[in-house]
Amino acid sequence: MASVDFEHIDKIYPGGAQAVADFNLAIANGEVLALVGPSGCGKSTLLRLLAGLETATGGILRIDGQRVNELSPQQRNIAMVFQDYALYPHMTVRRNLEFPLRMRNLPGADIERQLAWAVELLGLGELLDRLPKQLSGGQRQRVAMGRALVRQPSVFLMDEPLSNLDAKLRVQIRAELGELLDRLGATTLYVTHDQAEAMTLGDRVAVLDRGRLQQVAPPQQLYERPANVFVAGFIGNPPMNLLPVQLNAARDGGLQLRLGEQSWPLVLPAITAEYWRAWLDRPLTAGIRPEHLTLAMDEAGLLATVGDAEYLGHETLLHVRIVGLETPSPSLTLRLPGLRRFQRSDSVRLALDGAQLHLFDPDGLALTRGPDQQTTTQNAT
Repeated sequence: MASVDFEHIDKIYPGGAQAVADFNLAIANGEVLALVGPSGCGKSTLLRLLAGLETATGGILRIDGQRVNELSPQQRNIAMVFQDYALYPHMTVRRNLEFPLRMRNLPGADIERQLAWAVELLGLGELLDRLPKQLSGGQRQRVAMGRALVRQPSVFLMDEPLSNLDAKLRVQIRAELGELLDRLGATTLYVTHDQAEAMTLGDRVAVLDRGRLQQVAPPQQLYERPANVFVAGFIGNPPMNLLPVQLNAARDGGLQLRLGEQSWPLVLPAITAEYWRAWLDRPLTAGIRPEHLTLAMDEAGLLATVGDAEYLGHETLLHVRIVGLETPSPSLTLRLPGLRRFQRSDSVRLALDGAQLHLFDPDGLALTRGPDQQTTTQNAT
C-alpha cells in the first residue's frame, strides 16, 4: 500500500467550469479516507485525476512520494470500483476476476494464487461459474471488488460502489465492506454522497463543496466540531439546526442570545467573556443538533409552533418554528425518544443544551471554543 498526496490540485474543464479548486490533502499509508459532498462537488473528479483518467489543470499528485501526473493509469498501480460494477456480461465470475491479471501477462501460477486469495476473502467460491446476470446486486458488488483486489494495488478507489443497492442490502454490504477494509489495511479513497457510509467507513472524512475542501477530520470530530456552516448543515441526519441570532448584553451584565423577539441567557466562563463581547450586536448563526433540543418542562423555554412530526417508532422528529423570528423563519428539528403525538400549530416550549451550542461568524466560520470555553444556558426570558 502507499500514501497519497494532493498538492494544490485544480481541474478546469473546457468552457471554464472548475470542478476542483486548490485541493490539498495528505492520505496516510493504509488509511481509509471518505470523500463526501453534494452532487457536482468534485468527489469523483478527484478519483479520476488520481487514477489517471483525467488530467489535472494544475498541482501535483503523488503516490508514495512519487509524482504521478505524467504516468499512465497502468503505471500508477491503482484499482477502481465503479458505481455500475462494470463487469463483462459475457464472462463468468472467474474470467472477470482473472481479466486484469491476464492483461498484465502474469504467469498462470500467479493468477491462480491471487484468484484464490480474492475468492476466499470475498466468499465467491460458489459463484465462479456464473455470469453477472445470474448474480444479485450484492454478489455483483463483491465480484467488482474482487476484480480490483486481485491486482493488489497500491491504492484502492471506490466511486459510490453501494448506491445501486436497495437500502437494506446497502446496510449489510456496508458492514461487510468495513470489515474487509479493516482486514486489508488498504489505502482507500471512498467517494459517496451518503454521509452514513462516509462516517461509518472512513478513518477520516473529507467534506467538499463546489470543488473546495471544507473540512477533513475523524467522523466524531467532524460531527461535534464542524468548521463552518456548510459542514454543520451537511453532516448529520437530520442535519444541525441553523438559525440567525445576535449576542446582546443582558441587564445583569451578562450576555444573551437574541432570536428575533425572544432571548436566551448565556452563562460564559469569565476567561471567555471578553472574547464573546467582541461579537455583540453582530449577525451570527447559531447551530444546535436535533438531539440537543428538548421540550421545556415549564413556561420558561423558547416559544415555538409545531409544523410537522415524523413518527419513526423508536423516536419522533418534531419540526417547529421559533415564534418571533422574521418570516420565513427556519424550521428546527427536535429528536425526541419514543412516540410523541403532536398537532400542527401546537405551541411548545424549547430548551437547548447550551454546552452543545455552536456559533458561526458572518462569513459562516465556526467561532472556536476550547474545552474550557463551552457555553451553558439558563432559562429563556
